[in-house]
Amino acid sequence: MKKIISILLLSSMTLFAGLKTVEMDKLIALKAKGTPIIDIRTAGEWKETGIIKGAHKMTFFSERGEPLLAEWFFELGRLVKDKKAPILIYCAHANRSKTLGNGLVSMGFENVYELKGGIDNGWIKKGKKTVK
Repeated sequence: MKKIISILLLSSMTLFAGLKTVEMDKLIALKAKGTPIIDIRTAGEWKETGIIKGAHKMTFFSERGEPLLAEWFFELGRLVKDKKAPILIYCAHANRSKTLGNGLVSMGFENVYELKGGIDNGWIKKGKKTVK
């Protein structure tokens, strides 16, 4: 039984090992290479703080915290044609982007990045500008 539990734990750790957490400088480098940057926050959050210039606004969780699966994956399919292609997602503090990023990795996406600390701690508090 212990062996089975160990195998399951190891498998789940390997499964989620594909999500890459990156600092602001890496986001800038990925963006320069044409990697889609996706802001998964809500419209109210975009209005409040703005977005990273060039980011795609694609709300994943509704104001009530419910995932907007059909709409979001439809938009993702228009933006990303290959599960091997890199994408970077971010939210306010990296909690939602970590959840979504791990989900994307479990679905077979191979190059998923998320901004460490989200837009608040990983971008704005480091002195970077946003656009509204």
